[in-house]
Amino acid sequence: MAKTSDRTSNMELVTIYEVGKILSSSLNLSKTLREVLNVISVHLNTRRGMISLLQESGELHLVGASGLSSEEFKRGRFQSGEGVTGKILQSGMPVVVHDISEEPLFLNRTGSLDDAKDQTIAFIGVPIKLGNETIGVLSIDRVAESRVGKFQNDVRLLTMVANLVGQTVRLHQSVVSERSQLIQEQQRLKSELHGKYSLDNVVGYSKVMQEVFSQAHLAAPGRATVLLRGESGTGKEVVARGIHFLSPRKDAPFIKVNCAALTETLLESELFGHEKGAFTGAQAERKGRFELAHGGTLFLDEIGDISPAFQAKLLRVLQEREFERVGGNRSIRVDVRLITATNRNLEKAVASGEFRADLYYRINVVSIYLPPLRDRREDIPYLVERFLSKFNKENKRELTLSAEAVSVLSNCYWPGNVRELENCVERTATMTRGNFIREIDFPCQQGKCLTQELHGELKPIPIVVQPLRRTADETESSQVAAAPSTERERLIAALEQSGWVQAKAARLLDISPRQMGYALLKYNIEVKKF
Repeated sequence: MAKTSDRTSNMELVTIYEVGKILSSSLNLSKTLREVLNVISVHLNTRRGMISLLQESGELHLVGASGLSSEEFKRGRFQSGEGVTGKILQSGMPVVVHDISEEPLFLNRTGSLDDAKDQTIAFIGVPIKLGNETIGVLSIDRVAESRVGKFQNDVRLLTMVANLVGQTVRLHQSVVSERSQLIQEQQRLKSELHGKYSLDNVVGYSKVMQEVFSQAHLAAPGRATVLLRGESGTGKEVVARGIHFLSPRKDAPFIKVNCAALTETLLESELFGHEKGAFTGAQAERKGRFELAHGGTLFLDEIGDISPAFQAKLLRVLQEREFERVGGNRSIRVDVRLITATNRNLEKAVASGEFRADLYYRINVVSIYLPPLRDRREDIPYLVERFLSKFNKENKRELTLSAEAVSVLSNCYWPGNVRELENCVERTATMTRGNFIREIDFPCQQGKCLTQELHGELKPIPIVVQPLRRTADETESSQVAAAPSTERERLIAALEQSGWVQAKAARLLDISPRQMGYALLKYNIEVKKF
């Protein structure tokens, strides 16, 4: 008898474990509920299983079933109080019917009795609850002889499963509601922005990005050289493409070159081309990027990294719109719209003699600044949605994110900007086993953030803080304040001493502004604004 009890307890534990894994693996409710019923069918040897949920109309509808045909599934609808299933919904109490052929309340709506032959079929149903509210019914039927006297164990197990199903339904409803609100907000923003500016393949509902789009639209029709400025990963290339396709040159080539990726010699050959025999390996004439971009747009990325010698050669091309190929003496004229980009401080480079002032003035005709991602956080949920949709399409998956996961992404510092955000989404999506990305799935929540390793944590350097003047009546103490005892206190003390100017506080702490930004997020410090 004790061994039988142990086997029953073990079977229940295994069943609950497998059901829990299934329910947490996907937000596809009908699929997971069907798999739950399949597990119950194997462990309890059932003929059929059904999970019905209460609809807004007040009816119970089948949402998951095992052992039913598609036609039988469609017939699985009940009113509250109708039949045995409706009674369970109405009363909120489990029901056991030992022989459904003798139960007048059993309606046989799905056809459970049709293939019963001479067998005695038992029915067990339990309510699915959220708190005190009954939101559905979990039921099974089986051959009665195989489980005589053991229905109480079945009721107990099904009740535990029903509780797990209820929690999953609540999670699903919450996700659907949040997703609906997000879609409505997105539609509202799109409606508000209708008729305003946008660029293909660029997400930007924030005010600062709308200003970028506005400037791009104004600059696109002309011939003026455009300088795109901003940190690495802010999307300078996609904005350059957007300007090209908004311009009269949209049907002509858009050619791009990363100036930082090539040596001076290779860059000259790449941009201007070369004649046959100009150097070892030049076995044929080759057109350069300027020629290939004739009539269209040439995008020079990382222009701040070209050498002083090549700056002089590039300046002549920009002034005269003509050049000679490497190894040639014939001048070639081109009609090219130039768009350049850099993440460097060109003004500082000009002042230090690293960048020619005359070239600077040539490329800095129309200057457009692309803000870092941390300054346009309202765009992050929409960027994440686009990146995850792209990942799902390319990898044939159906991943979704929890609201908490989106919140984690929205509050990161993102020194790598949009490029880093896309990498984080793709990395996390790739390593997620189920179809639902949670907060804990992100490396930063497990102490494995690659960006934090790259840039380092805030260094716990003690500082001496001078006392602050309190009121006109109080004399300033000459005593130096003791160094605060925690990193958070040190941060706040430094901010107070520097008038809450982050850059000054960072210098006091001997850390970079980027590390200061991480620290403020890490210790949840809200910067005061005056």
